[in-house]
Amino acid sequence: QVQLVESGGGLVQAGGSLRLSCAASGRTFSSYAMGWFRQAPGKEREFVAAINRSGRSTYYADSVKGRFTISRDNAKNTVYLQMNSLTPEDTAVYYCAASTRPGVVAGTGAGYDYWGQGTQVTVSS
Repeated sequence: QVQLVESGGGLVQAGGSLRLSCAASGRTFSSYAMGWFRQAPGKEREFVAAINRSGRSTYYADSVKGRFTISRDNAKNTVYLQMNSLTPEDTAVYYCAASTRPGVVAGTGAGYDYWGQGTQVTVSS
């Protein structure tokens, strides 16, 4: 089992940047594929980015491709989401998640086994 704690959210102006972090408990972080999801008010949760166990493979939603970068540091049990060129449409609660499946796990989130509590990102226009 793994526990996930997100941090780094906040209020930023459009065009700005934020870096989210997700710290995982336990000694087997490198055995999990990781992902970031977000949920805006009144909307369904959506996939943002995913990374495989080693960090060598990543996958992004079209809406964030070229602006967001997912990375991980297995020595620090942490996954990151660097968000650049933010727009008000990026406003949401951002969640990190861990999956026991191999490879890069995208999709609706059904492939993920553990979730963090979320961190709010608000982008003002």
